[in-house]
Amino acid sequence: MNTAPAPAPELCELDLGIGGMTCASCVSRVERALKKLPGVQDAAVNLATESARVRWRDTPQADAEASVMTARIQRAVRDAGYEPRPLASPSDATAPTWLGVPRDAWPVWLGVLLSLPLAGPMVGDLFGQHWMLPAWIQFLLATPVQFVLGARFYRAGWHALKALSGNMELLVAIGTSAAWGMSTWLWWRAETGAMVHLYYEASAVVITLVLLGKWLEARAKHRTTEAIRALHALRPEMAHLLPDGVKREALQDVPVAELLPGDLVLVRPGERLPADGTVHQGQTQVDESMLTGEPMPVPKQAGDAVTGGSLNGDGAVQVRVTAVGAQSVLQRIIALVQDAQAAKAPVQRLVDRVAAVFVPTVLALAGLTFLGWWGWQGAPVEDALLHAVAVLVIACPCALGLATPAAIMAGTGVAARHGILIKDAEALELAHRVDTVAFDKTGTLTVGEPRLLRLVPADGVDDAGALQAAAALQAQSEHPLARAVVQAAAHASTDAQTAEDVQAVPGRGTRGRVQGAALYLGSLRWMDELGVALGPLADAARDLQAEGATVSALAVGAGQDTADGVGPVRPLALLAFADEAKPGAAEAVAGLRARGLRLVMISGDNRGAAEAMARRLGLRPEAGEVLAEVLPGDKAAHVAGLKAGGHRVAMVGDGVNDAPALAAADVGLAMGHARGGSDVAMHAAGITLMRGDPRLVAAALDISRRTVGKIRQNLFWAFAYNVAGIPLAALGYLNPVVAGAAMALSSVSVVTNALLLQRWRPGQGSVPPR
Repeated sequence: MNTAPAPAPELCELDLGIGGMTCASCVSRVERALKKLPGVQDAAVNLATESARVRWRDTPQADAEASVMTARIQRAVRDAGYEPRPLASPSDATAPTWLGVPRDAWPVWLGVLLSLPLAGPMVGDLFGQHWMLPAWIQFLLATPVQFVLGARFYRAGWHALKALSGNMELLVAIGTSAAWGMSTWLWWRAETGAMVHLYYEASAVVITLVLLGKWLEARAKHRTTEAIRALHALRPEMAHLLPDGVKREALQDVPVAELLPGDLVLVRPGERLPADGTVHQGQTQVDESMLTGEPMPVPKQAGDAVTGGSLNGDGAVQVRVTAVGAQSVLQRIIALVQDAQAAKAPVQRLVDRVAAVFVPTVLALAGLTFLGWWGWQGAPVEDALLHAVAVLVIACPCALGLATPAAIMAGTGVAARHGILIKDAEALELAHRVDTVAFDKTGTLTVGEPRLLRLVPADGVDDAGALQAAAALQAQSEHPLARAVVQAAAHASTDAQTAEDVQAVPGRGTRGRVQGAALYLGSLRWMDELGVALGPLADAARDLQAEGATVSALAVGAGQDTADGVGPVRPLALLAFADEAKPGAAEAVAGLRARGLRLVMISGDNRGAAEAMARRLGLRPEAGEVLAEVLPGDKAAHVAGLKAGGHRVAMVGDGVNDAPALAAADVGLAMGHARGGSDVAMHAAGITLMRGDPRLVAAALDISRRTVGKIRQNLFWAFAYNVAGIPLAALGYLNPVVAGAAMALSSVSVVTNALLLQRWRPGQGSVPPR
C-alpha cells in the first residue's frame, strides 16, 4: 500500500513586542530562552524596537500548531522575566499624558523631586555650606525612590538571577541596595544625636539618573521610527466610493480598509490616493515622492497605474482599485523598512557574545574592587562598598545594546525617504565594502527602449517626408522600432501621412502604400533580398553599425509588384536606432569611478553596440569594463567570476530578468522603474532603488558607509565608557552618582549620534577615494 509522503514543514514567523528590556544582556537572555523552544529555527531580538522575530517549522497536519507555538513563545518571554505584548504600531506617535505630562515621565519627575533635597548638601559642600538633612528625613526621601520607583530594577534583576543570568537592572539593584543598606546600617548603629555621614543620596540619585537616561533614550529611539510613521501617515482614512448602479446609487465615503479590488473611487484634487489602481477616467499629475524620492509630479491619464499614498495634483480622477492591504506597494515598502530595522547586522553578533559574559564579569570586578579596598588597602567597609557600587553602576551595558540597532534604524529610515529601500541589515553592512559595481545595460544604464537616433536620406530625398512616410507604415505596429519611428515623427512639425494595404513581413519589416507609392521598411538583409542597391548609403550604414546602432532602410518600388517578386526598388533613407543612455548615467559612472570603484557593464548586445554605448557612458572597453554578448542566464556566472577574483561585487539590474545575478552578488541593487512597476524589484535584491536613476547607486553605497561608520562610532563609545569608566570607578576616582550620570549619558549619546544620520541627503558631500 502506497502512502503519500508527509508534507514538508512550513517555515512560520512571528513578530512580537517585548517590554522590560534595557540592555544588551537582556537581548541575549531573551534570545537564549526563545532558541531553546523545540522547533525554533532562529530568534532575533532588537533592543531599539523592543521586538523579537521568531521563526519555526510548522507541519500542515496540526491546524492548531501555530497558535500553540505562539503561546509557547510568549510564555518563554515571560518566564525570562519580560513582558510579551502585541507589536506596537509606529503610527501611534503620541504618548499618553497625565496632567499634561507624559505618563512615562512621571517616575523621573518624582525621582527628581525626592532626590534634589538629598543632592543639595553635596552642592553646598563645594561652597563650604553644611546643609546635611537629619538622617530620618534622608531615609524618608530615599526609601520611596529605592523601593517604589526602583521596583522595576528588583523585578527584572530577580528574573535574571532565576535564569542564572545578569542584566543592567541587576547591577543597578545590587549597587543602589548596597548604598541604601549601608546608610541604614550606619544610621541604626550611630549614637543618638550623632551626625553620621550617610549615602542615601547615592542610591536615590543613581536610580533617578538611570530612570532619566532611560526616558531620554526612549524619546530618542522614538525619533528613529519617524520614517515608518511618516509612511503610515500617507494612507488616508477614507475613500470616496463611486456608485456601481446596483448596490450603491450615490457617492459613498467608506474606510480605506473596506476597499476591494475592482472598486471605483473618486480622488479629488489635493487628496492622497487611497489604494493602488489604474486611472479609469480623467487626467492629473501625481506626486510620487513617497515612492521614488523624486519631487517632480508625474502626469497620469486613463490607463496609467497609480500608487496608494501618493498625492493627487489639480485634477479629479476616477481610479479602479487593483491592490489593497498587504498587497499594496506602500504596505510592502513599510514591511521592507520594518524588516530592515528589525534585522540584526552581522557586527551585532560580536556584541551579543560580549554581552553574554559582560554582567558576570562586572559582578566579579565589583567583588574584587570591594576586597581590594577593604582587605588589601585597609579602607573602611563603607568606602570599599562605595567603590564597588560605582563599578556596578557605570558598567551597565545599555549603550552596547543600542549602538547597532539605533544606527540601522536611522540609516534605513532616511534612505527610504529618498527612494532607497534597504531590505536587510546585512546588505547595509556589506555595501560599504564593495569594490566592484557591475551594471546590467538595458533598463539600468540605458532607457531600455530604442530611439530613432538618425535618419540619413538618399540624394534628393526630403528627410522630413521620408520620416512621415516611414511613420505611416509603422503606425499600427507594436514593434519597439516601429514605436520609435512613430514617436520621432510625432515630434516633427510636418503633416502626418496615411498608409494603405499595410502588411507585416515576419522577420523582415513592413510594406504598404503611402500616397500611391509602394514603400518597404525593414532590415538591410531584406533590402538585399529585394535587390536594393544602397549605393552611397552603404558606407553610412557601416559607420552607423560600427557605432552600435541598429540600421533599417526605407525603400520605394519603381513599379508594380508581380507574381515573381517586386519591381525595381530604390533606397530613400537609412534609419538608425539605438537605446539612449539614461539621464545621469554618465554622471553616475564618473562619480563611482572617482570613489575608486571598479566598473563593469554586462550586456547581451553584440560587442560593437555594447562598446559604443559603454564609451558614451564613460566606461573603458579596452580595460575589460564591458562584458558583451552575455545571455541572461549567464549573468550570474559572470558575477560569480568577478567574486572569485577576490572582489566585493555589487550588481545593479532591473530586478526581473537579472534576479539570479542580483542574488549571486555580494550586494544586489534592484532598480525600480520610474513609473512604479517595481513589484518584483522590491523582492529581488538586498537594496531596491525605487527611482530609475543610476546616481542612486552611489547614494546607496554612501548611506551604507555612513551607517556603518555610525555603528563603529557607537560601539567605540559604548566600549570606551566601560573600558575607561570601570577602572576609574575601581580606583576610587568616580563616586556612584557620577558613575550613574556617565552611564545614562552613554545611552543617550549613542542614540543621538545615530540620529545625526537623519540629516543625510543623496549626493551630499564627497566620499574619499578608496
